[in-house]
Amino acid sequence: MKGRLMLLATVLSAIAISVATTVVLVLVEPTAPRSEAIRTGALSGGAVVALYALWLNDRRRRVEEDRHQLEGVKVADERFARSVELLGNEADQVRIGALHSLVWLAGSNPRYKQTVLDILCAYLRRPFDHPELRDEPAAPGAAAQSAPEADREREVRFTAQRLIADVLPWGEDPDRRTYNLDLSGACLDHFRLEGRRIGRFTARRTRFHGVTRLGRMEAAKPVLFTDASFFGRLDLREARLDGGISFQHTRFGDEVVLDKAAISTFLDISTTAPTGQQGRMAVSPQTRIDGTVEGWALDGV
Repeated sequence: MKGRLMLLATVLSAIAISVATTVVLVLVEPTAPRSEAIRTGALSGGAVVALYALWLNDRRRRVEEDRHQLEGVKVADERFARSVELLGNEADQVRIGALHSLVWLAGSNPRYKQTVLDILCAYLRRPFDHPELRDEPAAPGAAAQSAPEADREREVRFTAQRLIADVLPWGEDPDRRTYNLDLSGACLDHFRLEGRRIGRFTARRTRFHGVTRLGRMEAAKPVLFTDASFFGRLDLREARLDGGISFQHTRFGDEVVLDKAAISTFLDISTTAPTGQQGRMAVSPQTRIDGTVEGWALDGV
């Protein structure tokens, strides 16, 4: 109805402009041929109709683009929901495929990035046990236990860990937003975020097995290892921890590499210092320090 009214208004306007133009030309130049005045008036009216046609075509184009965009968002949301659903599938291959599908969505549409990271972290927070990931070393001479199902789930978790690093910006990536990770209570195996840029990293009560590689990581917000356990080496070389770090009640089962790491804002070392340390961590002025610095390789305190 609205479109018909606009078309009618355009036609009437074109007729009015044609008549008005013709009358003006006749009055201004009475000696000129009437046919020329009529032709000029008709062209004026036709120009109005042509402008309306161009506007209508552009409006239809924009409506079509909006429709395609909405359809694309709908398809992406459906794929997202389906991928999340498949994470509960019994087949490990299906779960790995669902993880890759989620990361593909995060790469194609930045609005999914933080949500996908939250889902990857939630998957890793699921309870998980494996005979090789013991809090205490196996007894000498103990036979290796066979755990095929745990082995398959371990591979899925390796994929989730690797994809977290793939989603986070690093190097020359133009994405300067900060993304948060919450891996509280997770069981991580050779976890690595080398060179990644992150916001807040929460890892309370997290169990880190194998070598944890966080070298050159840039954290704009706090990194919280409260009550965490590192059963392998922790590598923090050249990490920049602008938001501060908490080692409150953290347990270290192996050496900690602090070479050229830099920290500001706060440092909570309310725990027993690691027995093996490589290099020294630089603490910027005005950094709040909780706990005793005795036994820690720190510069600037």
